[in-house]
Amino acid sequence: MATIKAAGSRTFREPLVIEDVVLADPGPGQVEVTLEACAICHSDISFIDEAWGGVLPAVYGHEAVGHVTAAGPGARRTVGTRVLVTLMVNCGQCRCCASGKAAHCETGLDQMATLSLPDGTPVSQGMNCGAFAEKVVVKDSQTQEIPMDIPASSAAVISCGVITGLGAAVNTAQVRPGEVVVVIGAGGVGLNAIQGARLCGAARSVAVDMVPEKLDTALEFGTDGLLASQDAPWEALRQIAPQGADVVLVSVGALPAYNSALRYLRSKGRAYAVGMTHSGQSAGYEPVMLAYYGHRIEGSLMGDTVLARDIPWIVDLYGQGRLKLDELVSGTWALDQINEAIADTKSGAARRNVIVF
Repeated sequence: MATIKAAGSRTFREPLVIEDVVLADPGPGQVEVTLEACAICHSDISFIDEAWGGVLPAVYGHEAVGHVTAAGPGARRTVGTRVLVTLMVNCGQCRCCASGKAAHCETGLDQMATLSLPDGTPVSQGMNCGAFAEKVVVKDSQTQEIPMDIPASSAAVISCGVITGLGAAVNTAQVRPGEVVVVIGAGGVGLNAIQGARLCGAARSVAVDMVPEKLDTALEFGTDGLLASQDAPWEALRQIAPQGADVVLVSVGALPAYNSALRYLRSKGRAYAVGMTHSGQSAGYEPVMLAYYGHRIEGSLMGDTVLARDIPWIVDLYGQGRLKLDELVSGTWALDQINEAIADTKSGAARRNVIVF
């Protein structure tokens, strides 16, 4: 066992506390990863703010990169390997894993007990990772090798923001050449959905956001932009794409985004739920319109990513200069600055803030 520094959540909706926690040694099929960096995702903030329940004390953080420093019996990763750490626990055997839908693994989702306070009090390992800490112990199926030449802050964002947005366009929506894609929300996930649509050959992608500065950023990623605060932005879309959108990717967990999503679609268009709303919230639509226009609504969890298949491809695209990663990072922060970094993320200005160890 090791004693490490972590940013713990003791009370919902309160600042995190930098404290010592005890990390267990890796068990069968597990690895210990000493972290280089961990990005801050809005999902972490939602858990900290009690949007989805949970048990405290807890350590959140799930978008990380580091080096394997210990391996349990049967683990595939070897000591010294640089890896991404993700929340995707999978067994590799169930129906979903066997069909390329590992994010929906039906049997590998048991919560691991690897963290405790010095007095023995159990600490929840948030989102199966607990990566707002110097080290983690995770199942080796949650990891994927990554080259040394990608900066730590850029590598970390691959673990969730990149694969969630890029994968939503490429794997879930399977955007086809010539299609028009609307991405609602131009944050970290949305920018990667825009990149995914471009890689698929979309004729045009259009970002919709409440913040003008985010639309300016979206332009750098190769898209048009519409202010969500204007009257009927879906009508403004018709000035850009007269028939409307073939695909809408909702990359934010905001109800207004979901309530308006189908309005952007042309006949037989399809909308994808990517961003996570808070538990208990619901969006509305008219079933008669869904039927009349032949619209389709589908969810996308972690971009339907298969780590061993998709991470090497993403890394290669970055190496070719065809995928932006460095530009996704708004700022880097030390662990003891994590509450400031979270506040900056909540302000809506950040693409991705990253804790660097």
